[in-house]
Formats: sequence, structure tokens, C-alpha cells
Amino acid sequence: MLGGKASYWTATRHPWACVLFVLPLLVFYEAGLYLLGPTPPEDLRNGADAWLRGILQRVGISPLYGAPLLLLGVLLIWSVWRRADRPRDYLGLWLGMIVESAVCALGLLCLSQILFPLLQSVGKLIDTPAVRLTSLGAGRASAPEFAWEQLIGYVGAGIYEETLFRLLVFAGVAWCLQLLALPRLLGLLVAALISALAFAGAHNFGPLGEPFQLVIFLFRTCAGLYFTWIYHVRGFGIAVGAHASYDVLVGMLMRSV
Repeated sequence: MLGGKASYWTATRHPWACVLFVLPLLVFYEAGLYLLGPTPPEDLRNGADAWLRGILQRVGISPLYGAPLLLLGVLLIWSVWRRADRPRDYLGLWLGMIVESAVCALGLLCLSQILFPLLQSVGKLIDTPAVRLTSLGAGRASAPEFAWEQLIGYVGAGIYEETLFRLLVFAGVAWCLQLLALPRLLGLLVAALISALAFAGAHNFGPLGEPFQLVIFLFRTCAGLYFTWIYHVRGFGIAVGAHASYDVLVGMLMRSV
């Protein structure tokens, strides 16, 4: 059982739970980049990670340590502020969040199949169902073999894309709209749509940007709304876990194609 007044369903949203769950993934991603060998770590960074580091560098913060330390710093400050009602059963909470992240990833996988008939009305899709799925999935070109580089990249996408588009964009826009006295539900919907559109469009910009394809853009917008819903209802930690799990799952399917 969880200590304090929190059940599992409320504890996952607590910053202590987020730190517990995201920290191992962050260590895996950052350490993995430097253990891959001769490839420069900067060449393997997720796009959202690279953008955050570039922004931090412009304001005088080290691009090497700034992004992970900023993320952990925000979560730890929030954790200290909420320490009175923190959960106690960390192992049970951590295991539950792993399972729930996997279930949420499978949910998006199933949702993507339901969306295909709708997407066919606005664009052309590849004939093979598995190829259609993966071309709309992880959002990057992949080697024939499922390599460590891909696994590390997918984990990085889960961490930094959720940090940028949910923790910062969605939460920030929702807060600003609340200050403007917009009705709460309407503000959340507008913030979710802005976050999802930014998430989808970001894949078409920067040195790793892909050519714009309407079908893929629409799917990523739907995926962004899905992750925003998870973030809002289940918390940042599970949003990160679901995003990373989905990308890993799609990467494994790509290997089997």
C-alpha cells in the first residue's frame, strides 16, 4: 500500500513518483549516448533534446548538463514542496507505472489502427499495414536492425518530447489561458491542441526534419493529443513511459517488417 493519503492512481501524478520513474530513463539515455563508441553523442540526440540544449546554451547554460539538470531540478523542487504527501511504496509504484506505461503504449498502437480508415480519406498510405503503422509511428528513419542507438533515441524522445510539449508547452499555455480568465475546460482543450500541433510540426523542422506529409502530420497530432491526455490525467511520469514504450514497440515492429 502507498503511504499517506495517496492511492496509486493519485500517487503517479506526484513529483516524487515522476522523479523515481524518469530518473532511471534519463540516466539510461544520457549514459547510453556516451557509451556507444566513436559516434559523437550530439549526432544521436533526440530533436527536442537538441532544441532544449540550444535554447539553454543561448542563455549561458551548459548544453551538456543543462537540460537534464533543469528537468531534475524542476521535479526535485516540486517534490520538496509536496514532500508532506509523498507516496511511500516506491517499488510498488514504480512497477505499476511500468505496466501502465506499456498499456498506454498498446492503447495508442490500437488507436493507430482505428485511425487508418479516417486517414485514408485525406492522404495516401503505404499498402502494407505493418509499414503503414511504422511509417506513422516512431517518426524517424530506422536501420534494418533494431540497434542500441534506436533504443536510446526512443527513450530520449519519451523524456524530452514530453518535457518540451507537455510539461512546458501544454502546461504553460494552459496556465496563461487561465490567467486570461478563459473557462478551464476550454483553456485545457486549446492548450492541448496547441501542444499537439507543435509536437506534430516539430518533426518537420531542424537538421533532422522530415518532408511534410499530411497523413503523418495528422497522426502525430492525434498522438500528441493522446499523450497530452495521459499527462493531464495520469501525470508526467506515465506520459514519458508511454511515449518511450510506444516508440520502442514500433521500432520492434519495424525490425520485423
